[in-house]
Amino acid sequence: MDTNENDEPDPSSWSLQDVISDSQFELVREGEVVGWMRYRHSAPNRYFLLHTEVVQSRRGEGTGQAVIEAVLREIRSRQGKVTAICPFVVDYLTQSNMYRDLIDLGRPD
Repeated sequence: MDTNENDEPDPSSWSLQDVISDSQFELVREGEVVGWMRYRHSAPNRYFLLHTEVVQSRRGEGTGQAVIEAVLREIRSRQGKVTAICPFVVDYLTQSNMYRDLIDLGRPD
């Protein structure tokens, strides 16, 4: 993960936007898109998490982890399931039990 314990992101200052036309969740901080996650949405409510990216100036600040956590919270609120394709998301889900309930066990990953 790109989390730096001395410079933890403050999730209360960030917002998540679902840009459906681009199949992308975007994490916004102070009006600036600082990271995003591309996805493919499949009915009824499955999300294939394809790729996570952080703008260069925000790398090393925990922004990648913040993107993942914000997306997973949003998908949980939608009562969705995820299939992680992005290695960064796979690594996060492997290291944390917090979002295990979202993993679509019916899909071989």
